[in-house]
Amino acid sequence: MLSFLFSQMLPRDQTGDNLSSVVEFVLLGFSDLPNFQGLLFGILFLIYLFILTGNGLLIIITRVDSVLRTPMYFFLANFSSLEIGYVSVTLPRILVSLSTQDRNISWLGCATQMCFSHMLGATECFLLVVMAYDRYVAICNPLHYLLVMNHTKCIQLAVGAWLGGVPVQIGQTCQIFSLHFCNSNQINHFFCDIPPILKLACGDTFMHEIAVYIVAMLFVAVPFMLILTSYSKIISTILTLPTAGGQAKAFSTCSSHLLVVLLFFGSATITYLRPKSNHTAGIDKLLSLFYTIVTPMFNPMIYSLRNKDVIAALKRLLLKKIV
Repeated sequence: MLSFLFSQMLPRDQTGDNLSSVVEFVLLGFSDLPNFQGLLFGILFLIYLFILTGNGLLIIITRVDSVLRTPMYFFLANFSSLEIGYVSVTLPRILVSLSTQDRNISWLGCATQMCFSHMLGATECFLLVVMAYDRYVAICNPLHYLLVMNHTKCIQLAVGAWLGGVPVQIGQTCQIFSLHFCNSNQINHFFCDIPPILKLACGDTFMHEIAVYIVAMLFVAVPFMLILTSYSKIISTILTLPTAGGQAKAFSTCSSHLLVVLLFFGSATITYLRPKSNHTAGIDKLLSLFYTIVTPMFNPMIYSLRNKDVIAALKRLLLKKIV
């Protein structure tokens, strides 16, 4: 469906033939480090395996362990599934490029990669808001928690998070790739992202940059503000708890989520909301590594090592396998 839609966007001349200016792009990636291609491949391959294994294990234990069949772990399983999909949009292509030194990517492949990476990025923003709302209800309204966060409500929130950004991100991708690219076809990045692709466009891209800022405000800044609002109320409620033990337990259930929020939103905000004049290829690559690779890598460690319920469930699963 997406491939057909994007294929209709290929720039054509008046006779209907495709323009030959740019039919494919070159992802420069880490080509400026020619002596470290093998090392980078090994590191990123191990990271990819760790992301698949760690997040996959979180999905399994939240499904098979009855203790973890709660709204919080339902959303955590969704988040782990999202992280696997999100990193799989970009990292396998990077690994192929490092191993074969073939950095070419078709016009259609680039548009598809951008669309899926931003759709899943929008899902992550929304899902982190939903997870913050879940913690808000659990701590600030504990007596009504199971009533408010019932199974139907959880499904609705999850579906809304997964699908909420799809129409806008498809529209934004169509808008970006309706531009003519005549300056160069070399993308100084390791995947097809908006800032480096806009640099290749001919003519005035001011209105497109404004559109990118508006979308970033809606999908990054607004969710981040909602999360901060939830956590300000959560923290004020925790501080009113009568015992230090109760406060410590409440803080422990929120700190993991808050750490992931800061990692993801911090790098995404700097990438998409800072002025164009401050964009440099090296900084863009570094920031993109955080929200495309580092956050999915740390997610299993943050949610398992800092969560006693997950560790206990993992022990029960391993013990069951041994027995």
